[in-house]
Amino acid sequence: MGRDADRELLALAARQNSVFVVADAVGAGLTEHQCEHRIATAQWSAAHRGVYYPAGVELDWRGWLRAACLAGDPGVASHRSALALWDLPGQRRHVVELVTPHGDRVRRPDVVAHQTRDLPTSDLADVDGIPVTAPARSLIDSAAVLHASTLELAVDEALRRELVDLATVWHRLDGLARPGRRGIRALRDVLARRHPDADLAESVREAMLLKALQDARLPSPTPQFEIRDGRGHFVARVDAAYPASRIAIEYDSYLHHGGRRKHLEDLARRNALTALGWQVVHVAAPDLRSGAKAVCDAVRTLLDSAA
Repeated sequence: MGRDADRELLALAARQNSVFVVADAVGAGLTEHQCEHRIATAQWSAAHRGVYYPAGVELDWRGWLRAACLAGDPGVASHRSALALWDLPGQRRHVVELVTPHGDRVRRPDVVAHQTRDLPTSDLADVDGIPVTAPARSLIDSAAVLHASTLELAVDEALRRELVDLATVWHRLDGLARPGRRGIRALRDVLARRHPDADLAESVREAMLLKALQDARLPSPTPQFEIRDGRGHFVARVDAAYPASRIAIEYDSYLHHGGRRKHLEDLARRNALTALGWQVVHVAAPDLRSGAKAVCDAVRTLLDSAA
C-alpha cells in the first residue's frame, strides 16, 4: 500500500512542479507516521516550511515559486515573479517574490515577501496551477520595484497581448492608491502617456499638426478629408490629406485602440485605403509635442515621390 501511495504522490507532485505538502501525501494514502519516516530518512527534501519534494529532484524556478506560495498559507506570486509567470518585461526568475495576507509571514532569505490588507479575489489568478496576482495587479505592485522604462515596456506588452486594458488598470490603481504607497505615481505617469488624447483635444491636435507642417515649409493639407471609392462610396475620413498626391495623415491614439476587434477594423480600413492608392502617415501626440519632425520628413518624402 505504501508503494502505491508513493507512486500516486509522485504523480501528483509531477503535476505540481514537483512539490507537495503533507496533506497531499495523506490524500495519496500515506499515514502521518509514514510521512514523518520519509522526512526523517531524507526521502523527502524540504523546500519550505511544510512543503517538500522528492529527494534527488532539482526544482526549477516554478517549483521554488510554488513551494513559497504553499508555505505562505496562502501566498500568491507577485511583483517580478508574477511578471515572469505572465511573461512580461521586468520579470526575474531567480527571485521568488510573493504577497501574503497581512500578519502571515514567510521568513526565508531567498524569498521576497510582501504583506497586504487588500487582496480581493478579483486580483487573483493562476498560471499553470500557480497562484498569482492578476495582470493589472501585477503591474501595479511591480511599479514599486521597476525602473520607469521597464515599467513602460511591461505595460505596453500587457496591452499588446490584451492581458489588460487601460480602463481596468486605471480603476484598480485608483482603488489601491494609498499615501506612501510606492509606484503609484510612476504608473500613473506611464498610463497618462498612453492616453495622449486625455489632454489633447481634436482641435488642438489639428492646429499643432498644421503648424508643424507650416514650420517645415510644407503645403497645408485638407483637414478632415473624406475618401471615397470610384463609385462614390464612403471609405474613410482621415485627419488630414493631400488629395492630389493621395497622401493621408492619421492621428493614432491609444484611446481609440479598443482591442483585437478594433485592431482588425483598422487593418481593413488601411487596406482599403492602400487598395485605392493612398499612402498613410501616422502621427501620435508625442510626435506633435516634439515638433513632429519625423512626420514632416515622411510627408515631404511622399510628396516629392508623388511629384
